[in-house]
Amino acid sequence: MPTNKTFRLVLIKPSHYDSDGYVIRWWRGGLPSNSLACLHGIALDCRERQVLGADFDIDLEAIDETNRRVRVEALARSIKTANAGMVMLVGVQSNQFPRAIDIARQFRSRGIQVAVGGFHVSGTLAMLPDCDPDVRKIMDLGVSVFAGEAEGRLEHVLQDAVAGRLQPQYNFLDDLPHLEGQSLPIIPQEQIKRVMGRTTSFDAGRGCPFQCSFCTIINVQGRKSRRRTADDIEALIRANVAQGIHAFFITDDNFARNKDWEVLLDRIIALRESEGWQLSFTIQVDTLCHKLPNFVEKCAKAGVRRCFIGLENINPDSLLGAKKRQNKITDYREMMLAWKQAKIVTVGGYILGFPNDTPASIIRDIKIIQDELPIDMLEFFFLTPLPGSEDHKTLYTKGVTMDPDLNKYDLDHVTVAHTTMSQAEWEHAYATAWATYYSWAHVETIMRRAAATGNSVNRIKTFVLYFRGYHPIEHVHPLEGGVLRLKSRRERRPHLPTEPAWLFYPRFVAETATKAARWATLAIRLERLARKVKRDPHRLAYTDKALTASTDQTESLELFKTRSSQAFLDQRRHIEEAQRRKIPVS
Repeated sequence: MPTNKTFRLVLIKPSHYDSDGYVIRWWRGGLPSNSLACLHGIALDCRERQVLGADFDIDLEAIDETNRRVRVEALARSIKTANAGMVMLVGVQSNQFPRAIDIARQFRSRGIQVAVGGFHVSGTLAMLPDCDPDVRKIMDLGVSVFAGEAEGRLEHVLQDAVAGRLQPQYNFLDDLPHLEGQSLPIIPQEQIKRVMGRTTSFDAGRGCPFQCSFCTIINVQGRKSRRRTADDIEALIRANVAQGIHAFFITDDNFARNKDWEVLLDRIIALRESEGWQLSFTIQVDTLCHKLPNFVEKCAKAGVRRCFIGLENINPDSLLGAKKRQNKITDYREMMLAWKQAKIVTVGGYILGFPNDTPASIIRDIKIIQDELPIDMLEFFFLTPLPGSEDHKTLYTKGVTMDPDLNKYDLDHVTVAHTTMSQAEWEHAYATAWATYYSWAHVETIMRRAAATGNSVNRIKTFVLYFRGYHPIEHVHPLEGGVLRLKSRRERRPHLPTEPAWLFYPRFVAETATKAARWATLAIRLERLARKVKRDPHRLAYTDKALTASTDQTESLELFKTRSSQAFLDQRRHIEEAQRRKIPVS
C-alpha cells in the first residue's frame, strides 16, 4: 500500500559559540558526530519498518551545525508543509546546550515540536538530585528531553509526535539496550563530504570499566561492555564503502576494553585483504592496551592510523585523585614505543589543573614528556567538572561555585577555581603548555623520531599543522577545528548585539585573509622542516632518551624522580615482591 502522508524529521547536532558569541562553523568540519550517525541510522530503520503506519513515510534530514548552517525558517516551513514532523537536537554536550536552547526557542516560536537528547541531559539526570537549570529552561519552552540511548525507543517518540502528544521527558537511563543486531550508525555521503578527510564515525561498543572521576561517559553508557557484532561492523563498513567512504573514527571511549576487539579487528583485516579496500581508522584506547596480546599488531594490520590515549598526567598523585588508577607511569614508555613500532600516530590527552599542579610544575612535566616519552602529539585540556561526571556532582553537592555558562564547558576554558593557581595563572600555564610542547625544536624532534623509526614524517607534519595552528590562529581547541571558518552575522548569542553589516563583513574578510596567511606561513615552515629531516642522510641513526628502551628506567629518568613518583615505584616494588613471595600485601 503506497504511503500518502509524510512525517518530516530533522536531526540537528548543534555547535557552540566562540568567545565572541558566534556559532563555530566551518566550510569543512573536523570530527564527525557519532550521535548524529546513530540517530540517523535508527530513524532509517524506523522508516523501513513503517513504525508510524503503512500510510506514513518519514522524510529524514541530518544536519551537523559545525559544517552546515541551520536555516530555521526554511526547515520550519518544510515541517509545516508535511503532515507532521519535529526537530530533534541530538548528542548535545554541555558546551553545546546554550546553542541548543537558542535553536529550540526559534523552532518552538514557529509552533514546531522539538526534543533534545545527549550527554548533558542524560548526565545531569543520572547524577544530580535536582533538575539542571538549563534543562529546566529548555523544558519550559515546551521541549521534550530524552535521556539514555535511542535504540528501540525512538519509534515511541515519533509515534507521540505524530499524535501531537510528546511527553515532557523520556528517561531510559536504567534500561540500556543491547547493541547486537541494532540499526547501524550511518550518515549520507552528502553530509560526509562536509567533513575533513571524508571521515565517518561509528561505535563498536559502549561502556567503560574504569571510574575516572572527570568522565561523563561511564555515568551515561555504564561500565558494562555492550558491543556490536562482527557482522554488524562488516555491514556498516560495506554500506559506507558503497558511498565512497573509507575512513572511520571508532568512537568507543576505550576500544581496548571492548571484549570483542580481536574478533572485530580480525574481520576488518579479512575485509581489507579479500576486498582490497584501503580502510583507515582512528581509535581511542587506554595506557594498558599494549599489554593485550596482539592488540597493537592487529590494530596496525586492520588499518589503524591514529590512536588517542588518555595519558591525562604523569603525576601519580593526580592520577589517583582522579581515580585514573589504570594509568601506570612505568608503562608509558613501553606503550608508546609499541605504537611507534606499529607506525601508528599517538595523540595523548593531557589535563592541566589537578590540585598539585602549579605553573612551574606543568612546564617541568611537559619538558620531561618531551625528553623521555616517545609520544607524537599532545592535546591539552583544563580540568573541568563536566556535568554528568563525579567531579561535577561532588562540587555541586558541596555548593562549590562553578561557572554558570555551559558554553564554557568545552575543556578549553576555566570553569571552577583552582586550589593554588589564580585563573590568570592557570590560563597562562595552559597557553604556555601548547607553546612549549609545539616549540620548533620539539617539532623537529618529533619528526626525527618518526624518520628514525620508519614512520611517516609527512603524517607528523599534517598533525603538527593541526595541533599547532588552531589555538593561536583560530582561537579554538584543535578538536573543534575545521577548514575555513564561516560566520553568520545573525547567528550570535541572544544577549550580544547584532553587529551592523558595514562593521561585520569587512572585519570578517580581513580576519579570514589574515588567518589564511598565517596558515600558509605555518604550512610552508613545516614543509621545509619535514624536507630537512627526510633529506638528512643520518636520519635513520637518530636516537634520544625517549627512543631508548632502558632496562633500569627508574635510575636515569626524571619521570621517576619526583617524590610522588618514588612513592608510586616503592609501592609497585612492594606489590611485585609480595607476588614473587606469594604473601599478602599489607
